[in-house]
Amino acid sequence: MKTKKKVVLPTSANKELDLSQFSYEMEALSSVGAELVGASSSSPEAFLKEARDADAIMVSWGVLFDKNIISNLKKCVVIGVKGVGVDMVDVDSATEAGIVVTNIPDVFIEEVADHAMFLLLSAIRRGKIMDNMVCQEAWGKGRPYLYQFNRIWGQTLGLFAFGNIGTAVARRAKGFGLNVIAHDPYVSELKMTAEGVEPVSFEELLKRSDYLSLHSALNDETRGIIGEAEFAAMKNSVVLVNTSRGGVIDEAALIRALQKGKIAAAGLDVFEKEPADPDNPLLAMDNVILTPHVASASSRFEPMTRRRAGQEIALVLSGRWPMSSVNPSVLPRVELERWQPYPMGRGPNR
Repeated sequence: MKTKKKVVLPTSANKELDLSQFSYEMEALSSVGAELVGASSSSPEAFLKEARDADAIMVSWGVLFDKNIISNLKKCVVIGVKGVGVDMVDVDSATEAGIVVTNIPDVFIEEVADHAMFLLLSAIRRGKIMDNMVCQEAWGKGRPYLYQFNRIWGQTLGLFAFGNIGTAVARRAKGFGLNVIAHDPYVSELKMTAEGVEPVSFEELLKRSDYLSLHSALNDETRGIIGEAEFAAMKNSVVLVNTSRGGVIDEAALIRALQKGKIAAAGLDVFEKEPADPDNPLLAMDNVILTPHVASASSRFEPMTRRRAGQEIALVLSGRWPMSSVNPSVLPRVELERWQPYPMGRGPNR
């Protein structure tokens, strides 16, 4: 009898995995003879007790997959992340161990781009202040307050990172009459210019942007990349938007910049610490629009991310390259075959 492949999912302590809740993941996993098993996320030791012999790990949140955990995964060939960001996985250690790390970078591009524009427009037009004026019956103060700000048309939007989401934001921004510049050393200038976006250096991005929107992954290179010196290099009138990861910004430096008027406003969907502390000064600022890490959320989000997470893991367990590998340098070192897209209407396992 053929042994089933074991896919482990972190769960809260002492909580049994209700398999009826994972029908989307199992659509692909069951087709390759895999079973889904829960493992307590209460501690690395508790998690490894169940996960040590796993063939695959499915990740959302709950466990930090550091070198210690990864080195103790004796059979694991793939770690599948249910989202874009992989900052909960030590990708270098996974690569060293010959483990493929997959993510889902293309499921909620449009949602995040929409949300970035929502935060941008709300922050520019001081949405929180305007709402408060209505609620406080200060109706006549709205127009005089907004007279001090430029109209959006003709201003310059800077994008830090120009991947799928940055590209989608640029397309939307063009409709509002914005000039768009971008910095991304890993994207061809030809790709940017084809979208009508001007490629610039990081220093130029900071200096020229009237509005700045962040779309990078969080890693050693980008952690805290927007800090004291960067705020000092920006225009005092800049509006900053972040829908990527909170750690890309030095939050203490952001708070100081807002308090001292070094930047004018911000729209944030992400924080360094989540949930944000109730006494975080950002929560009390009327020139800051905040949302609770929901940029990717829509009715499409849950079924699509769960299906794709299962599909990526199923591809690797069936001996094929995944559709999205975070560490592609590991692929030539593992026994996986390239696969070609199937005709429309047929999945990779049919």
